[in-house]
Amino acid sequence: MLLLLAFQHGMGSRLEVGAEELGRFCARISALLEAEDWGPDTLDALRRLFLIVAATKYSRRLDPACVAQLQTALCSPRCPERLQLLCAAVLREMAPSDSLSLSCDHAQSARQLGLVASVLLAQGDPQQVRTMGQRVMKVLESRQPEGPSLTHLLPVMSKVASLAPDALPEEQTKALSKRLGDWLRYASVQQGAAHASGGFFSAPRARQPGPVTEVDGTVATDFFTVLSTGQRFTEDQRLNVQAFSMLRAWLLQGGPAYPSATDADDRSELEGSTVSVLSAASTTSHLLPPAEWLREKALEYCQRLLEQSGRRALRKADSDLQKACLVEAVLVLDLLCRQDPAFLYRVLPCLRALRTRLCGDPACARALLPVARFFLRHGEAAAVDADAVYQHLFTRIPSEHFHSPMLAFEFVQFCRDPLLLLGSNLDLLKTSFPNLFKFLAWSSPALTSEFVALLPVLVDAGTAVEMLHLLLDLPSLTAALDLQLRSSQAASERPLWDVSVRAPGCLEALRDPQAQGLFQQLLRAKASGTTERLTPLHQLLQPLASCARVVQCAQAVPTLLRAFFAAVTQFADGALASRLALLLLERSDALFQVEGYEADVHRVLSSQFPALCKLHPQLVVEQAKELLEFVGSLGGPSGTGYMLTSVVWAIGEYLSVSWDRRCTAEQISRFFEALEALLFEVTQSRPSAALPKCPLQVITVLMTTLTKLASRSQDLIPRVSLLLSKMRTLAQSPAVGPVHSEDDLGAVRTRATELLNLLKMPSVAQFVLTPSVEVSQPRYHRDSNTALPLALDMVSRLLEREASLLPG
Repeated sequence: MLLLLAFQHGMGSRLEVGAEELGRFCARISALLEAEDWGPDTLDALRRLFLIVAATKYSRRLDPACVAQLQTALCSPRCPERLQLLCAAVLREMAPSDSLSLSCDHAQSARQLGLVASVLLAQGDPQQVRTMGQRVMKVLESRQPEGPSLTHLLPVMSKVASLAPDALPEEQTKALSKRLGDWLRYASVQQGAAHASGGFFSAPRARQPGPVTEVDGTVATDFFTVLSTGQRFTEDQRLNVQAFSMLRAWLLQGGPAYPSATDADDRSELEGSTVSVLSAASTTSHLLPPAEWLREKALEYCQRLLEQSGRRALRKADSDLQKACLVEAVLVLDLLCRQDPAFLYRVLPCLRALRTRLCGDPACARALLPVARFFLRHGEAAAVDADAVYQHLFTRIPSEHFHSPMLAFEFVQFCRDPLLLLGSNLDLLKTSFPNLFKFLAWSSPALTSEFVALLPVLVDAGTAVEMLHLLLDLPSLTAALDLQLRSSQAASERPLWDVSVRAPGCLEALRDPQAQGLFQQLLRAKASGTTERLTPLHQLLQPLASCARVVQCAQAVPTLLRAFFAAVTQFADGALASRLALLLLERSDALFQVEGYEADVHRVLSSQFPALCKLHPQLVVEQAKELLEFVGSLGGPSGTGYMLTSVVWAIGEYLSVSWDRRCTAEQISRFFEALEALLFEVTQSRPSAALPKCPLQVITVLMTTLTKLASRSQDLIPRVSLLLSKMRTLAQSPAVGPVHSEDDLGAVRTRATELLNLLKMPSVAQFVLTPSVEVSQPRYHRDSNTALPLALDMVSRLLEREASLLPG
C-alpha cells in the first residue's frame, strides 16, 4: 500500500492515505471542480491534495479525471485566484507526467499564463518551453500602460533563458533587454496609491502618494531600486525588483561572457586611454544597441545599490536585504567587466571604496568574498594590489565567523577558485590552513567533501607534518571553538543542557594562564612551523568530547586523513616519509578521547604506515631506535591492535639487507628479542579490563615477522623454531580455550606449522620470506613457471618426501 503524509483538519496530525482512499478523495475533488463549487470545501480539499502529493518520495499519480478538472480550473476565467494557485501547485508536483495536456493557448490572462508556464517548466519538454517563451515574450512586448500585470511573467522568462537559451529569436531578445533596462532605470519614485475604500471620504480628499524613501528613512533623491522603501508599490516598481532578480542570469545568456584574446588585444589601447574612458562615460545611452543599453543601466543600478548599502538601515530586515543586494550587485559588476572590459575603469573607484568599508565592518564579512573575487579576476588588468583584502579574508574571517555555515561554504568555494591557486595567492592560502580548518572543524559534515578536494592544494613538504597534527587534533579544535563561543555568552544565556554549565572547569581552563599557550597553539591563524603535544589540553576539553558537533567532526577525520595521505605520497621524499612515519607512532596514543575515534583513526594510520615504509624502505633501519621503543613500550596491543600489526609487519618486510645495506645482524637480533618478548607477553597474559584480549592478527603477524628475521640471521632459527613449537602446543592447550575461539586457535596452529616447515630448509625459507626485488615483480605472480606458489609447492613436496623416508 502506498503511504503518504497529509495534515488532517488543519491540526498537523499524521494521516496515512492509501491508494484506494486517495482515489476516493480525487473523485470528490473532481465532483467539486466540475460543479464549479469554488467555496471553502474545495479550497480545503485542494490544500490537502497538495500536501498528499508533495509529502511523499513515491510517484505522484492521480486519477486522470481529477487531473483534467485541475487543468480546466486552472484555465477557467471564473475560478478564483487562490484555487488556481493550488491547482498549479498540485500539477507542478505531478510533473513530469503524461496525463498533463496544458498549453499556453489555454491561458486567458497574464496571471493565468504565469501559472500555466510554471507547470510547463516543471514538465520540462524543450519544445513546450520554446513555444511558451515566445508566447510570454509577445505579452511582455506589449506597451499598454493600463494592460495586464507583467510581474507574473518575468520569473518565467528568467527560467526559460536558463533552460532553453535558444528559445527566443534575436529580435525578441533585444526587445526584452531594452525593456529590462527601462524597468531598472525608470521606475516611478512615487509610492503606490492606496486602494479606494468606497466610503464617504473617498477619492476627492484622498492623500496623494508620497515619494519612496531610503532604508535610513530619508526621502530618495535618485531613481528607484530594490533597496527603496515605501508603504505601497506601483506596477513598474515591482517590475524593477523582478528585473534586478533576473539580471545576472539574463546577462549570462544574452551576452559574450568572455571576450576573445584577439578582441582583448584590439581593445587594450582603448582600455588604457583616458580619452576612451571619458567618451565611454559620456556616450548617449539612447543610441546604444539593446544589449549595451541593458549593460549601461545595469551598471548605473549596481552603483546606486553600492551607495544605498552604505546607509544605516532602520530595520534589521532592511539591513539583511542590504547585504544580499550588495553581494548580487558586485557579482553583476564582475560579470559586466568580463563581458566588456571598458566597464572596468568605471567600476574600480566604487569597488575600492567598498573594499575599505567592508574590511572595517565585521557584519559584512560575507559581502567581502565577491569583492575579493572581483579583484582576483581583474586586479592585474587594473593594476590593483588586493593583498590587503586577501590578508583580511584569511586572517580574520575564519577566526571570527567560523560558526556561520553559509559563509563557511562560500569561503571554501572561494579558496577553490583556480585564479587563487596561482602565484603568491597560493602561498598565502597554504600558510592559512589552520584558520581554514576552523570552518572544517565547526561544519565538518557539510564541508568534508570540499576539503577532500582542497587538501591536495594546501599540503606541501613544508606544511605536511603540521597539517597532519592538526587533522588528528581536529575534534579537539572543535571543542576549543565550542568553548570559545560559549565563553562569549553569559551563564544565564546558556541552556541547561549546555555541557559548560555542568562542567564550569572547561570555561575556567580557557582563562587559565598555564593553558593559554596550548589554546593559542590550537587556535592559531597561520602555520607556525612548530608543533606541541596537546595531551594536557585534551584532558581539559574532555567534558566536551560527547558534544554532537565534536562527535561529527571525529567521524569525518578518517576520510580527511585518507585524502591527506593520497596527496602526500605523490611528492614525499625519504626525509618527509620518515618524519610522517614517526609522527604516526607518536600520535597513535595521543588522540582526543571521543567514542570510536581512536579505533577509526588507528585503522587509517595502520594502512598508511606500510605505505610510507614502501615509499622509503630505509626508514625502518634509520628509525630503529624509535620503532624498538614503540614495540617495547606497548605492554600489549590496545584495542584492535591495528597500529601494532602494521608496525610489526613493516619490520618483518623491510628490516633486510636487500632494502638497506646498513642493516646488520645485531639490529635484527635486537628487533627479534623485542618482538619475542612481546609475543610471549600477549600470549601468556590473561585478558583483563586493562589488557584486553590480543587479536589473532597480532599473534600471527608476530610469528611471521620473527620467522622472517630468523631466515635473515640463521643463528636465530633454533630460537624461533622452539617458539613456534610452543605456540603450536599452546594453541592445543585447553587453558586458552576460553580466551580464543577454536577457529582462531586453528589458524595459529596452521601458521606455526607452515613456518616450521619453511625453517627446515633455511635457503628456501629466505627465498619465500625475503624475496628479492625481482621476485616482487608482477611476472612472478603471473608466470606459472616462476610463480611464488610454485616455490611453496616445491618445498611442501620435498618436506613430504623427507618425512616418508624417516623410519617409523
